[in-house]
Amino acid sequence: MGLDTNPDLFVTLARSWIGTPYRHQASLKGVGCDCLGLLRGVWREALGPEPEAAPPYAASWAESAPPGTDPLAQAARRHLVPVAGPRADYAPRPGDVLLFRFRAHLPARHCAIATGLGTMIHAHDGAAVTEVALTGWWRRHLAHAFRFPEPAPHPAG
Repeated sequence: MGLDTNPDLFVTLARSWIGTPYRHQASLKGVGCDCLGLLRGVWREALGPEPEAAPPYAASWAESAPPGTDPLAQAARRHLVPVAGPRADYAPRPGDVLLFRFRAHLPARHCAIATGLGTMIHAHDGAAVTEVALTGWWRRHLAHAFRFPEPAPHPAG
């Protein structure tokens, strides 16, 4: 895994999900997905099978996570390349995976894919997958940032 993954691949794939309706726990382009489902779908398109199955989760799963745990960030650390914690000087690179927490004492519960220094693609309840500005509100709630790993080389055939 490296930090030299071509970000254009992940941005292009994420943009191809724009308009997919929000569906909790789903991950089917054009049919439905949630924020994690968007990440999972982009992973499958770029890197192949998902490295682990996502466990069932409630819409409010982060609020009920055991104290001191951060399940989304822990899973991201197992499969993605960490690039930043909540630092004021962090500038998202296109293709970065962004994790957000909505309260300082709670675990991350939302994710998105950065498409530029000031934009991201995400899915949220009540809306379709969309590309939005990475506003000050989002930046204040940014908890972690990661990059996708390098795609495996295809065998010569």
